[in-house]
Amino acid sequence: MRVSDLHAGEDLVRFEEQISAWLAAFAADNPVVEAIDRSEEAGEARWYVRMAGEDKDHITIWLTLGQRTLRYEAYVMPAPEENHAAVYEMALRRNEKLVGAHFAIGIEDALFLRGELPLGALDEAELDRIVGSIYAYVEQCFRGLLLLGFASRFT
Repeated sequence: MRVSDLHAGEDLVRFEEQISAWLAAFAADNPVVEAIDRSEEAGEARWYVRMAGEDKDHITIWLTLGQRTLRYEAYVMPAPEENHAAVYEMALRRNEKLVGAHFAIGIEDALFLRGELPLGALDEAELDRIVGSIYAYVEQCFRGLLLLGFASRFT
């Protein structure tokens, strides 16, 4: 796909239907899924998938369908109260091992996992990889980041 190729109209409707159908099947077969919802934001279709975590009580992944990409993100934790540099360093070092996602500092200095996929590569296998990977990445890193960023609360 060339950068100038925009998806619109029927293409976007097809992608929306594909994502909604996959999410419905995913929820039906997965006991950790607590909720799935779809909305419109700034003219873009947006879904959230809320799942029960083990280390983190709930993990919510947002999927946003644009004209060229599917963007996805999950809130990991609020801004650290202490050990700021060490927390951000840990997250940045984890970026090296992540596939299709990266840690980012968002609003109010909170940590997020974010990524995007060109729509030309979007299929059920990629949707499964995205949701599964983001869930796993949050579960793998949450406890360590939390213990470091809020150390005095755990002593």
